[in-house]
Amino acid sequence: MITIEKNSILEGKHQKPILTDIFYRANEQKKPIVVFCHGYKGFKDWGAWDLVAKRFATAGFFFVKFNFSYNGGTIDQPIDFPDLEAFGQNNFLKELDDLETVLDKITSSSFSYKNEMDTRDITIIGHSRGGGIATIKAAEDNRVTKLITWASVADYKNRFPKGEALKEWKHNGVMYIQNGRTKQQMPHYLQFYTSFLENEERLTISRAAKKIKIPHLIIHGTKDPAVSVSEAGDIKSWNPESIVFLVKGADHVFGAKHPWTEMDLPQDLDMITQKSIEFANV
Repeated sequence: MITIEKNSILEGKHQKPILTDIFYRANEQKKPIVVFCHGYKGFKDWGAWDLVAKRFATAGFFFVKFNFSYNGGTIDQPIDFPDLEAFGQNNFLKELDDLETVLDKITSSSFSYKNEMDTRDITIIGHSRGGGIATIKAAEDNRVTKLITWASVADYKNRFPKGEALKEWKHNGVMYIQNGRTKQQMPHYLQFYTSFLENEERLTISRAAKKIKIPHLIIHGTKDPAVSVSEAGDIKSWNPESIVFLVKGADHVFGAKHPWTEMDLPQDLDMITQKSIEFANV
């Protein structure tokens, strides 16, 4: 029997809460921990992430997933993006702080579930933009013992607008990206760009990947339309000891979508979940 606790509130470092979910088998046995970081325009309840969490819990892990505090969700509505102002004020530093807050909580001696977890065995999984966050945190936090990235970006800087688009962003102070599913015009305030420039060394994924000394599994679909499979090769080149697992024909979300109404994982996501479980178990 898997115990599931949804939408626990953690106090973030930036005046917004971090909603967390935990999935585990309650048996008073120390379990390895997995912390999952969602990606850009993502959230912890997206698509089939709950099914992924249940699979990990069934396999004997204590699984934690959470919403980045400025991802655009709220306590009352954690799915989708009711708080576009928060979304516009998000940045990479806030996401790194949120992940640190989660790690601080689960490794605290006062954490309610400490008898169910082995805090010496913590794997971080990051999807897409969250893969970069996971990589940076793994390079700077020795509590992380394994790293798994799913369809991870390899570089944040090259995703910012250039040329006239950048000039327009600087002039207006905000740019808008349409969410293809919700049709919302999602704002990015200029602080997203300037905070990156001010902290570029820390936020350069290549620098972090070169520092990784723990086991690192890189998973990517060969037909990813959002993040080229070549970026998996870039990350591998910076960390030659890492393992690359390519899924032939897989897209950016490994066959999932939101909402996901099926009882089972899509084939590609099922495959990478099993691969990740095997890797985290070593």
